[in-house]
Amino acid sequence: MFQGASSLNLDGKGRLSVPTRHRDALVAMAQGQVTLTKHPHGCLMLFPRTEWLQFRERIAQLPMSAQWWKRIFLGNAMDVDMDATGRVLVSPELREAVGLTKEVVLLGMGNHFELWDKATYEAHEAKAMQEEMPAAFQDFAF
Repeated sequence: MFQGASSLNLDGKGRLSVPTRHRDALVAMAQGQVTLTKHPHGCLMLFPRTEWLQFRERIAQLPMSAQWWKRIFLGNAMDVDMDATGRVLVSPELREAVGLTKEVVLLGMGNHFELWDKATYEAHEAKAMQEEMPAAFQDFAF
């Protein structure tokens, strides 16, 4: 399970250097094979390939009324292999789609990661912190 936030920089070619603590897990889980796709909140999702295959099956089984969401998730998915130094190439199309430039935040979200433009993430987080917690947290003890 992936957790935690890492502030990172994309290099000039759009490559993300995966932090060592996650790199080793991605190699063990999926031989460094990952899949990137769009998230409806304006970031990218990065899945170990094994987790992606399960997610892809769930999306593919959605009814016709969800066809556009199937297009968003499946039609934008790109399979990528980590290179020998633990970098993942984020395609220009995906970078442009969610406004990734140089400074990014990689968030561990359990079975996958979210990859955000740093300024966009900080703005969304600040807004969320000003709002009331969702009902799902009403009975949650901290």
